[in-house]
Parts: sequence; structure tokens; C-alpha cells
Amino acid sequence: MPTTPARPRASLLLLAYLAFVSLGLPDGLLGVAWPSIRSDFGVPTEAVGWVLTAGTVGYLTSSVLAGFTLARVGVGALLAGSTLLASLALTGYSVSPVLAVLVGCALLLGLGSGAVDSGLNAYAAGAFGPRHMNWLHAFFGLGVAIGPLIMTGVLSAGLAWRWGYGIVAGAQIVLAIAFVLTVRAWHRGVPAGTEAADATPAETPAVVRVPVRATLRLPAVWSGTVAFALYVAIEVSAGLWAFLLLTEGRGLSAAVAGGCVSAYWGSLFVGRVVQGVVAERLGAGLVLRASLAGMAVGALLIAVPGPAALAVAGLVVVGFAAAPVFPLLTLTTADRVGAAHADRAIGLQIGASGIGAALVPAGLGVLIGNTSVQVLGSALLVLALALIALYEWGARRSTGRPTAHPVPAQTGGEGQPTSGPVRPVVDGR
Repeated sequence: MPTTPARPRASLLLLAYLAFVSLGLPDGLLGVAWPSIRSDFGVPTEAVGWVLTAGTVGYLTSSVLAGFTLARVGVGALLAGSTLLASLALTGYSVSPVLAVLVGCALLLGLGSGAVDSGLNAYAAGAFGPRHMNWLHAFFGLGVAIGPLIMTGVLSAGLAWRWGYGIVAGAQIVLAIAFVLTVRAWHRGVPAGTEAADATPAETPAVVRVPVRATLRLPAVWSGTVAFALYVAIEVSAGLWAFLLLTEGRGLSAAVAGGCVSAYWGSLFVGRVVQGVVAERLGAGLVLRASLAGMAVGALLIAVPGPAALAVAGLVVVGFAAAPVFPLLTLTTADRVGAAHADRAIGLQIGASGIGAALVPAGLGVLIGNTSVQVLGSALLVLALALIALYEWGARRSTGRPTAHPVPAQTGGEGQPTSGPVRPVVDGR
């Protein structure tokens, strides 16, 4: 008889949520802090590209390596060491005397964050259902929403931007200690909440090792990487340059604009909480199409000249619509590429998201520096339309193709199949 897997262990689920919050915090800090950083270091607006590029190199390197070595290193050890590295990098941010040192710290932060992101996504894709997968990424949105509030509060209190990074560094150190204390609890190949010693052969899926080149030859792997890059380019570009658009382009005060940027990231959080449940009930294909269309509509609202309220509304629409795209695509990676390739594919996808998070926003910074911040909305609209075209192309190519696992007739209490610890199946991300 099939067995119903145990609910995810509360302690591990809580740590996973907190880790996603910690991943989002630095992203939310930079957009509000950059004008002050730029002024302190005496560098132009587009110099943010150096910071983003360094972070991307580290993020891409560690996320890809994590995906290809996760089975050997172990999830727990990877999370503990990478979180500690990220906390040290953020401490470096707070004491950097010149831009060059800050860029070096960005490289270290990317190395730590990429490994945490790849490791947690790979673990969650096999252990959690659609609801928890969306909720985990919702907590990333919560972290990015809290980031601008922390930095805005620091600056409003008359303190230097360095204090904002110092506060977040302290939180990361606490999280790193928690991961160190739970290293042995993060067993691979066992459902979350089940001790390895108690796992039966039926509960532990067979591990099929395939050559690396077999993974790299799969078209689904590479189409997925492009989709992730485009999606994250939109998400990060909107969050990074919204503060500048609302202050210099639409005339809002710094305090109000900072709150609006937090509202954008907060809409990602709310959207993932709500749409995690919706995706379980309506199917991810419908949710994805509606979300991609909503992203384009929001970008159009930002692009249309008008009052600040119109741009703010567009930002919130983009955030809410974009909410379920990343977690659902991650969740169904095994169904697109096969379970034996899933960890590697997720590592590549997370790495590609890092490229999209750095190169495109940096390129927009150059474009904004040479034209006007008003170009932001049009750029977001072009990216959103490109993502829609890519998704529809991939959907047509996959029409009629069977999924890697049959959709179960019943699910467990957390949206997982009752037949055991196979990766959950939905019809999209």
C-alpha cells in the first residue's frame, strides 16, 4: 500500500523560510542604499554594474557547482558554510572604504548566496509541494521587502548606509549558527521530517547517476535557463531602479519612494502566499499564463507617462503577477528534465537567474545614465513580452509529451503525492 509521507519537519521548514528571507534582504538594501554609496565613493550611477557583475560571477559559480556537487557535499554542510560566507561578505560591505573593496565583498556574497539558493531549491523541489514551494519564495519576497525598510529607516535616522548592511550581517550570522547546529538533519533522498535511520527502502528513491554531458545535451535544460534569466531580469530591474524612477522621474520624496519599493517587493510576498494555493487547485499552466500577461500589463503602466501613482500601481501589478513564476518552474524541473538531471538543471537555472539579475539591470543602468530613468517601463515591457514568447514556444514544443511522473489522484496533507517521496507534479511552475 502507498504510504503518506510525513509533513515537513517544523524546524527545517522554519529554517528554510528564514534562509529565503536572508537571501532577499541584501537585494532589497542595494536599491535604496546605492544613491548614498555612489555619493560616498564618488562614482557614477552606472558603477552599480561592477557590484552586480561581481555578485553575479560568484552567484553563478557557486549555484552551478552546488547543483553538480550537492549529492557529495550534503545539503546541511552546504547551507551552513555558505550562509557563514554570506554573513562575512555583508560585514565587509559595512566597513568597505572604497568601491573596489565593496565589489570584492559582492563577489563573496554571490558565492554564499548562490550555493544557498541552489541547495535549498534542489532540496525543496524534492521535499515540498506547490504550496510550500511558493511560500518559501514568498519569504524571499518578504526579505526583499524588509530590506528597503531597513535601509530607509537607517538613512531616515541620520545613520550611514553601512549600518543597514551591518544589521543584516548580524542576522545572517545567527542563521549560519542555526544551520551548523542542524547539519545532520538535512538528509538527502529522505522526505522532510523523516529521520534517515527510520527511512524504509520504499521511502528512499533510487539515485540514478548519469553523465554530465547527458544533462547538458537536453534542450529543456537550456530553454529553462533562458526563461529564468528573463524572469529574474524583470524582477530585479523593477526593484533596483524603481526608487530612482519614483524620485527623479516622478517627483516622490525619498521616504515615500522607499515605501513604494517595499510595496513592490511585498506584492511578491503576498502573491506567492495566495497563488501557491491557487496553483494547487487550478493548475500551474493557467496560473503561469495569467501571471506572464499580468507582468506585461504592469510594465505597460510603468511605461505610460503619468503621475507617480500610475507607476506605483504598475510596480505592484508586476510584483503580484510575477510571484508564482519562479517557484513553480523550479518545482517542476524534474518533470521537464528527469529526476536524474534535476539537481544539475536547478543549479544551471539558478545560475542563469543570477546572470539575468546582474547583466540586464546593469545594462539598464547604463541606458538610464545616458538617457533618462523614464526608459525603465519600456525596457520592462520588452522583457515581459520576450518571456511570454519563450514560454509559449516551450509550451508548444512540450504539447502531448508525458510528464516524468503521473499526477497522483490523491495528495498528502502538504500537497505531496501519497505514493512516496517522488517529486510533486503540476503542469507548470
